[in-house]
Amino acid sequence: MPTTKESVTLKINGMTCSGCSSHIEKDLNKTTGVFNSSVNHETGKGEFTIDTTKMTKEALINAVNGVGSYSVVNGVEKEDCCASDTIETTNKEASITKGKYNYDIIVIGGGSAAFSAAIKAESLGLTTLMVNGGLDFGGTCVNVGCVPSKNLIRAAETAYHATHSNFEGIKPQGVEIDFTQVIKDKKALVAALQQQKYMDVVSDFKNLTMLKGWAEFVDNKTILVDGKDTYSATNIVIATGATTNIPNIEGLKEVGYLTNVSLFDLEEKPESLTIMGAGYIGLEIAMAYNRLGVKVRIIEFTDRPLRSQTKDITDVLEVQMKKEGIEILPNFRAFKFEKQGTDTIIHCNCPDGTTTQIVEKGHIVVATGTKPNTSKLGLENIDISLSKSGHVIVNEKMETNVSNIYAAGDVANTPPFVYTAAKEGSTAINNAFSLSKNKLNYSSLPWVVFTDPQIAGAGLDEVEAELAGIPFEVSKLDLTHVPRALAAQDTRGFIKLIRNTETDKLIGARVIAPEGGELIQQLSMAIKFGITVKDLAESFYPYLTLGEGIKLAAITFGKDVSKLSCCAS
Repeated sequence: MPTTKESVTLKINGMTCSGCSSHIEKDLNKTTGVFNSSVNHETGKGEFTIDTTKMTKEALINAVNGVGSYSVVNGVEKEDCCASDTIETTNKEASITKGKYNYDIIVIGGGSAAFSAAIKAESLGLTTLMVNGGLDFGGTCVNVGCVPSKNLIRAAETAYHATHSNFEGIKPQGVEIDFTQVIKDKKALVAALQQQKYMDVVSDFKNLTMLKGWAEFVDNKTILVDGKDTYSATNIVIATGATTNIPNIEGLKEVGYLTNVSLFDLEEKPESLTIMGAGYIGLEIAMAYNRLGVKVRIIEFTDRPLRSQTKDITDVLEVQMKKEGIEILPNFRAFKFEKQGTDTIIHCNCPDGTTTQIVEKGHIVVATGTKPNTSKLGLENIDISLSKSGHVIVNEKMETNVSNIYAAGDVANTPPFVYTAAKEGSTAINNAFSLSKNKLNYSSLPWVVFTDPQIAGAGLDEVEAELAGIPFEVSKLDLTHVPRALAAQDTRGFIKLIRNTETDKLIGARVIAPEGGELIQQLSMAIKFGITVKDLAESFYPYLTLGEGIKLAAITFGKDVSKLSCCAS
């Protein structure tokens, strides 16, 4: 049988140095059916000459994937009957010339998940179209979420500590708040970070096109933008995020309301705020604006703030909020809004079954949760599966039920955090264009609510452990037993650890404490890597740190720490 030579170019992921390329060349040159190999780690390309009677292109790809941790980026596409197959992706013009698809990947959205996907795609040499409507590029976090809210929270903390002291010998002299300047500074920070952390990062990308507009699916490989132009791609990532879920209450739209999107841009200090909802967004807004001199009321239709957490946590927070003058109305449900002059009248059902009217002279802020941005995507055209809440259903690989469509970030049925969104975006691209698939595991995911005291968690709490049927035990250490808290004369809160009684491994943790969020990463890592409570108790901790509370909480499983010395072990 005559020998048939054919050249194949592959794009290879995972090479970091010349040793990597040499490793691939050496292994492939020993493979039956490969005449020669030339691999360049700088370009990420491998040039191979194969004997087609002994080696198929698919077998070549598998052979490369079998070398170390390297992986072929894309599948093989035929250019014509005479040309060698290639998975090399260069620029958009070359991609369009192939005549099959305009882009390798379309990313719908412009937030953390979308940018992470675009960055990963660029590193793989993929032609990418990012289509973004609604919020500016950068999405919720930098524009109207994490960045502005935490900036205002810190500003508010500064004002609070200028008027409150934990020490009898320290008499605060008060504070002068220039509210307009605080908001202007916030806007400047948002603009700077939006440019530096998003736009500048992709400014020199050769394979990325960014387009403002609303995307709608025509089919699983084609979108229509603003009802005019169509674009196609091999794979598509939905990363459209989420927005405030506005409840359908009579008169609400007519009286006017704010969300975090519009509230954070008000340069004139509101006279007062009534916040609808006591989830983490509502609570962070309430504490920040109250400390900046705004009278704040919260209406919550469940029995307490932050209903997702156990009552011992929310009790500590509620005491602090009420101490600061925030009015909390649990088990109240608004059923009608109306205007009387400049006032807004809120008609509510009360816990005892009666009704009442609440007068708000300032603004109504809606913080009643979020909903995924899926309604205008034309998802009915591709039969994609959605959850009851409207989120795009994905598996641990970010795959939807449509083979070439992925979803990432707040639009998907995954934890709604900016850092999970970023990981999901890059994972979606990897799994769309690599034979080696990555899976995400959120079992040790850390999270923080930036109230004061902060609330943080990782893994399971006792309710979730019981529902999961895991044998568990709880250790709860009040901060009155933590030397750092005693020295600071601020003992609000506690550290709670949950362990599996059969393995002694930490399976969950909850912290409510001043700056308690700084503890949760250590506890998350302990859960992830199967650290036992014994390990936590016997490790070294710097004295007079809040982190020492983790050691004491671990010891509490077997001892009464109130009877231990400061040198307890």
